[in-house]
Amino acid sequence: MNQDAYGEIARAAVDRLLTHERTAIEKAGHLIFQAVRAGGVIQAYGTGHSRSVALELVGRAGGLVPANQMGIRDLAYYGDTPVSDLLDPTIERIPGLATRIWDLAPIHPEDVFVIISNSGRNAAIVEMARLAVDRGHHVIAITSRAHTTRVPAPRLADLAHVVIDNGAPYGDAALPLPGGDAIGPISNLTGILAAQLLVAEVTGHYLKAGATPPVYRSANTPGGDTHNAALLETYGPCIRLGDA
Repeated sequence: MNQDAYGEIARAAVDRLLTHERTAIEKAGHLIFQAVRAGGVIQAYGTGHSRSVALELVGRAGGLVPANQMGIRDLAYYGDTPVSDLLDPTIERIPGLATRIWDLAPIHPEDVFVIISNSGRNAAIVEMARLAVDRGHHVIAITSRAHTTRVPAPRLADLAHVVIDNGAPYGDAALPLPGGDAIGPISNLTGILAAQLLVAEVTGHYLKAGATPPVYRSANTPGGDTHNAALLETYGPCIRLGDA
């Protein structure tokens, strides 16, 4: 057991995503492009460690400006829920939580949802996907088929219009240890790659249409703040950068 062991698994997971998920990512990229060209934004949502994949789509240099991150934190950021109420690590399993988050969000009819969950089974994930679908939004899921097929319905993958398989094994950790435990989770590694592949797909559509893609520049480069501020004026209250 050493870094090479995880390195090999990580390389294989990346290769698999690049090879086997191309069609799903192309479909998802097209849906996102249609949404943003119609005036909508990406609503990126995840709980637990999947929040980092949602954050990858929001407010970062080289990323698309029309993207908003939704999350459990919004209940305290934009609502009146005490922060202490959000510290329970099992909060994502509470029924009705997604509706409370939705009611605080700047959602418009043209928006497209990218929802990330390795298992795809927790209430805050499934309910958010159902809310989006019922209200006429397209939903793109980034999830593990190996895990989600072993949990009972309802599941994120059952509700999504496009499913991108992150290739993570059941339980996410990929390196087995003696005694039955495992280390080396995969889902965030491939999830973040999938997020950036989506950005590349959407950008390609903009260029093919002869349009300038709305992307952030690093705030730590000359003119970056000015460039970003001009783009943000277009989307106004549709996106919240929060702690992005």
